[in-house]
Amino acid sequence: MTTLVQSLGDGVVIARRNLLKVKRVPDLIFFSILSPIMFVLLFGYVFGGSIEIPGMSYREFLMAGIFAQTVMFGASFTGAGLAEDIQKGVIDRFRSLPMARSAVLVGRTTSDLVNNIMVITVMSLTGLAVGWRVHSSFWSAAAGFALLMLFAYAFSWGMAIVGLLVPSPEVFSNASFMFIFPLSFLANTFARTETFPAPLRVFAEWNPVSSITQAVRELFGNTGPQPPTAWPLQHAVLASLLWIAILLAVFVPLAIRQYKRAAAR
Repeated sequence: MTTLVQSLGDGVVIARRNLLKVKRVPDLIFFSILSPIMFVLLFGYVFGGSIEIPGMSYREFLMAGIFAQTVMFGASFTGAGLAEDIQKGVIDRFRSLPMARSAVLVGRTTSDLVNNIMVITVMSLTGLAVGWRVHSSFWSAAAGFALLMLFAYAFSWGMAIVGLLVPSPEVFSNASFMFIFPLSFLANTFARTETFPAPLRVFAEWNPVSSITQAVRELFGNTGPQPPTAWPLQHAVLASLLWIAILLAVFVPLAIRQYKRAAAR
């Protein structure tokens, strides 16, 4: 029986394989960085003047939401990569090797986490260039980035399930947008939830993306004078950790089960 150490070791090998692919095809990371930069510039300069956030700059309000949306798109690389590997028969080759069944998923989610770190680094520099500032301590800011990475890792396991269910990377691209866009826009990412109609406001307040965004704003010191009223936003860091734990508890076993089915078909 495969031990935990062997599974992690196999996962590291697969992660290295995925990162080498990015190195050989730099366009992948280039366009994944370019898209969030465009969002920062468009929202910061085009919509920033028409969206008022009491007590703070809209660009400082915006950055936490852009960070949350960016790591969600970055996590979708997991599903796209798995769909491509299944289509090209790479998964069948992995099945013939003496390796843990979970190694492919662990390696894919880990390598995409590394990609997300690189993208968020560039995003932070872009934010500083357009006027975003961190008003908290170094350790609070570090905790904010760590929370973003934990959420990205948990969300990537959900994207893995979608990638294993669809027949091709093209289908995954359309399917992932159906999850990412409603979750990222029906939240406090780009506007205050108080401005939403009542049913949408309730959904937005309990949306895990809203909890992550609010928690990051608090850790970066980018909150306004008006405190939120919903429990997940009043206790955003705790709510975010609970959401991350729930996502991992649900998605990890489901992804491993679906991988076994996809590899067998």
